[in-house]
Amino acid sequence: MTRASAGARLHFGFCNLSLSHERLYGALGLGLAEPRVVVDAEPAERVTVETADGDAAADPATRDDVREYARVAADLLGVPGARVALRESLPRHAGLGSGTQLAAATLAAIATAHGREVELRERAPALGRGGRSGVGVATFEAGGFVLDAGHPTARFTTDRPADGEWTVPPVAARHAVPDDWRFLLVRPDADPGRNGDAEDDAMRTAVERAEPGLADRIGGIVTRRVLPAIATGNAERFGAAVAEIGRLNGAWYADEQGGVYRPPVGDVVASLSASAAVFGAGQSSWGPTVYGVTDAANADAAAAAGERALAEAGVAGSVAVVRAAGGGARVTE
Repeated sequence: MTRASAGARLHFGFCNLSLSHERLYGALGLGLAEPRVVVDAEPAERVTVETADGDAAADPATRDDVREYARVAADLLGVPGARVALRESLPRHAGLGSGTQLAAATLAAIATAHGREVELRERAPALGRGGRSGVGVATFEAGGFVLDAGHPTARFTTDRPADGEWTVPPVAARHAVPDDWRFLLVRPDADPGRNGDAEDDAMRTAVERAEPGLADRIGGIVTRRVLPAIATGNAERFGAAVAEIGRLNGAWYADEQGGVYRPPVGDVVASLSASAAVFGAGQSSWGPTVYGVTDAANADAAAAAGERALAEAGVAGSVAVVRAAGGGARVTE
């Protein structure tokens, strides 16, 4: 039996959504040590899937996802099938990269069980992953903080290419995350984030309307604030910089999600931003997960701020403080 285990990821936003600039998208994010997706696989003559009871892995939609990823993976690898068991999974469409991490872990488990090379970056497009953002693929590969290079704008209209007709954006910069940094995850009990056709429609509208000047401002923040902060290990400056990028990204999406942040994320972000223990807060991808950047010395206070933020927003939810992933996915036999 082969086991593939990968952590969630945070998505801080894109560098550019305007077709006026040379490169489109260009995402920033980082890999987390937890929560995790865990997939077991062993060779078989056909694809079968079992799921764990009592957690997100038991969700019928998640089970359908892993079955489809397993079927496509077997076709890509040229193998007859696999017995796949989903042991742990991430909440679907919560801003934690559930789709890419599940697809990648399923591919990695099946490939390794059959003695094949995983070749995730080459095969991800056929699994429908890595079309806009390369952060999920990159963090599965090696963890850390990632800035991807986006896509040449000349290849794009407001519609994204069909599945399989793109390459995953290359990694433009990667940095290890300092050991004492921590990340607050506040997940309000709210509707899932945009996905599927709804996400495509929202992104199409955002690209059609994107103000190119926002990309210029974001580019300056990335080069003069984000990259120096991660290179020098300054969590306070890093948190403030990625929070600002998230706010500027929200201006592109405001008409689509009902504000700079989708409700009730804005209230949670505002509350966290008032805490000295949280160096910067924002919405990960389409949410509803809210992240906060902190460190080991402030972890308990940051967790308390997360609980307080949910209470002030008048919503239930969960709060956790986690480490960044020190490396990529773990694949063991």
